[in-house]
Amino acid sequence: MKGAKQTTLREQVAISGVGVHSGQPVTLTLHPGDDDSGIVFQSVSADGSIDREIRADVRAVTATEFATVLGDASGPLCSTAEHLLAAFRGLNVDNVVVEIDGPEVPIMDGSAAAFVDALDQAGLTARALPRRYIEVVKPVRVAKDLAFGELRPYEHGFRVEAEIEFDHPLIGKQALAIDIDPKTFRREIARARTFGFMRDVSRLWSAGYALGASFDNTLVVSDDRILNADGLRYPDEFVRHKVLDAVGDLALAGLPLLAAYRTVRGGHKLNNAVLCALMADPTAWRVVEAGEPRGRGRGQAQMPAGLATVAYGPDVS
Repeated sequence: MKGAKQTTLREQVAISGVGVHSGQPVTLTLHPGDDDSGIVFQSVSADGSIDREIRADVRAVTATEFATVLGDASGPLCSTAEHLLAAFRGLNVDNVVVEIDGPEVPIMDGSAAAFVDALDQAGLTARALPRRYIEVVKPVRVAKDLAFGELRPYEHGFRVEAEIEFDHPLIGKQALAIDIDPKTFRREIARARTFGFMRDVSRLWSAGYALGASFDNTLVVSDDRILNADGLRYPDEFVRHKVLDAVGDLALAGLPLLAAYRTVRGGHKLNNAVLCALMADPTAWRVVEAGEPRGRGRGQAQMPAGLATVAYGPDVS
């Protein structure tokens, strides 16, 4: 973090696809953002005008069932934001405006790879202001049954330690611990795809989920094999995708985290619960600037009470 400056896009770039849950076509247009503006989502109407705008932070999360949904008192603005958010955080993009003309961020191939490619196409540029971070200064943990998540102080940047366990012969117990920076994110995490089980398809469809899912955007697991023709991209692609989701969900801190995050048998709900618990305890974190000695940052106002006090069991996506 020494001397790091805030970044944004050099130029705008557009990405089109379908929503994995809605099945609807959608186009994102990513624009350069102003200094200190963070990640801002804007919904675009048919005539190209901006209907609504929200800043992507933990207060904007309205649901976490199978995906992270962002919205406000008017209702949801967009669903399935986590892979795009992961690309922003993984590549150290601080300020960007996301225009979206549908209800859901496109799933693309089920990973963050297409968003990484789009950011590479747009290019990044450093601004004058130093990057700001949220430094975790004491552990915060939430748990339920066998699932738990914990943020703790970490001297070397941002680290994710994920562990999953599924009663399935092709998954079983997998674990991965990795320091997240642009190089490791590109190589080890960005291409890991969302996954699901054939046995759950009918239930998901009847509940209105996975209407746009296909072998092109989801790693599909039957009782005894991977159904995708190209197989796995990594031997442990399942846990790598959980790391990808965690990076995206924790991007909703609003600033990059200086912390280690451990998640066991978790998912979007758990990630959000841990982040809410952190924000609700102003003694557990502080804001620091790049180049500023650790431990001497300025505090930040406490987030609204009642954000979250419990974690949840395991989920898939």
